[in-house]
Amino acid sequence: MKSFQVHDMNSAPADSKPLLEKSLNAYGMIPNLHGIMAEAPAALQAYQTMNELFLDTSFNAEEKTVIWQSINVEHGCHYCVPAHSAIARSMQVDERLNQALREGNPMPNAKLQALRDTTLALVRGRGRVEDAELEHFYRAGYGRQQLLEIIVGISQKVMSNYINHLADTPVDDAFKSFVKK
Repeated sequence: MKSFQVHDMNSAPADSKPLLEKSLNAYGMIPNLHGIMAEAPAALQAYQTMNELFLDTSFNAEEKTVIWQSINVEHGCHYCVPAHSAIARSMQVDERLNQALREGNPMPNAKLQALRDTTLALVRGRGRVEDAELEHFYRAGYGRQQLLEIIVGISQKVMSNYINHLADTPVDDAFKSFVKK
């Protein structure tokens, strides 16, 4: 039985209120995912921290989108796929790239394909990746730093995707136009 409450500033536990305020200031709204996470202040704080850390990685907007959406699609997250479609648009990522990610189509270039392949190999292998896959990743122009930074993205997405599965988080109005029909 899924009976999670989407908290707002009035209903949230006291320790979550400053975190929700941070979300409101950052996004102009409190995303439903954050409202769900507010039930456990540590979960919301961890998620916000992981998001900030991933945003500060060496990846550009396209690469971040490849990592986020590859994981979201792999996990079948009903909430994060449309949410990150909206985020990709706000980051001025080419709509065709996001669509290819959502549909499982090839990436527009070999470097982004290597990033997607390695991200999925890490997710599917639970961190175990064949040497040939790593060599392909390195030949594409990435290094050990980026390999470890993918893990930051995976950690963030595991939190959000799993919580959305548990809570059946309702998609925010701001993201509904990105729900695949």
